[in-house]
Amino acid sequence: MEETRPLLVERMPDIVQPAASEYSSSTTSTTAVLLLATFVTFTGSFDSGCASGYSSAAESGIREDLGLTTAQYSVFASIFTFGAMLGATVSGKIADLIGRRKSIWLCDIFYVMGWLAILFAKGVWWLDFGRLTMGFGVGIHTYVTSVYVAEITPKKIRGGFTAANMLVLCFGVSLMLFMGNVLTWRTMAIIGLVPCFVQSVGMFFIPESPRWLAKIGQEKEFENTLRRLRGKNADIFSEMAEIRDYTKTFEQLSKTSILNLFERRYAHPLTIGVGIMLLQQFGGSNGILYYASSIFEAAGCSASVGTTAMAIIQIPFTALNVILVDKSGRRPLLMVSAAGTCLGNILVGLGFLFQGFQCSSELCAILVLSGILIYMASYSAGMNATPYILMSEIFPVNIRGSAGSLVTFTNWFTAWIVSYSFNFLFDWSSPGVFFIFAAICGSTILFVAKLVPETKGRSLEEIQASMTHLLQ
Repeated sequence: MEETRPLLVERMPDIVQPAASEYSSSTTSTTAVLLLATFVTFTGSFDSGCASGYSSAAESGIREDLGLTTAQYSVFASIFTFGAMLGATVSGKIADLIGRRKSIWLCDIFYVMGWLAILFAKGVWWLDFGRLTMGFGVGIHTYVTSVYVAEITPKKIRGGFTAANMLVLCFGVSLMLFMGNVLTWRTMAIIGLVPCFVQSVGMFFIPESPRWLAKIGQEKEFENTLRRLRGKNADIFSEMAEIRDYTKTFEQLSKTSILNLFERRYAHPLTIGVGIMLLQQFGGSNGILYYASSIFEAAGCSASVGTTAMAIIQIPFTALNVILVDKSGRRPLLMVSAAGTCLGNILVGLGFLFQGFQCSSELCAILVLSGILIYMASYSAGMNATPYILMSEIFPVNIRGSAGSLVTFTNWFTAWIVSYSFNFLFDWSSPGVFFIFAAICGSTILFVAKLVPETKGRSLEEIQASMTHLLQ
């Protein structure tokens, strides 16, 4: 088979080379409907953060009240990630089958079931069931939220809106960590239910994704929804034409299954999506987040001071990501963030290395504390949220569900590998594990420089058409 110029480019020249006036009035509009839709969606992200931070905040109370052993509580904490893996495997298919809006609603059902099971738990089985159920909902929500927000927002502000999702999640994590010092674990479970009910009610008032409506052929609803999102006076016709033509072209070109993801035409976006998630997790993020207390204690630091500083530092640097992602672009943020996480891991590794050489305990503690804070600040500013922005932008509409499921599953599966193996690696060599993380973070810079395109200020259709190589 002879390779030719991409067929999609031939069919859609205006997408690859848009005119200077391309739906200019609709690409920068921020309407009340758009703000409401993102707010309602982000309440679920806030609850995801509460669920993620709950196990750390509630550990002492649950173990004391229910008499759980270390092994039993470890299962309770880690089964959340396993549930998220299961949710990730079906997230894309569910989002394509019932729509983005109903998929988010489905997440609320699993959140409520999970929180109620934990709230009324009398033993370990109900705790594990609740944690597993919440994880399943988070696995779906991780994918659907990023895609929904990317599909409803204008291209000039898409990155910032999508990154704000992670900022809200950080607020949820931090809130649970702080409340764990003053509230009981059952009271925290009640608080976790509140965002679920807020989002469930809010879903009645927000629209479906216009791109999903175009995909399933609901033309009238597609036009009305895009008009609501962009405003009554916005010129939406060029944007409508681009979305409609792009969707129809891909629907005509192929009907995909999971196996079609591995065709040559999708190699570039799939490599980026899977690769950036592997590098994000194998760079040490969940190892450091899940075991920060034991890391600080091993270095001779105060665990409470260290974890509180971590919780605080995430918020301003995640906010910085929201501000910069549509100004500086995705590539610079990723590379600077990866360089910072590399430096942070090196400092932590040096701290434990000097500790082995019987150097000053104060020097070791300072290096470990500063290294972890530099890591968390750098990670929050780029590598935390930006991979999810890319995931929501690079996949064509016909494989978006399957590819999104695969990428989200990759993220949660590697998160489980790192969180499960960290203690074994740390016991093997406390400096060695952080030098391994540093090497992976350094390779992330090369990966981004060589493979990741800049998507700032480009429509989803333009990005995907330029990355997908179609063969006749």
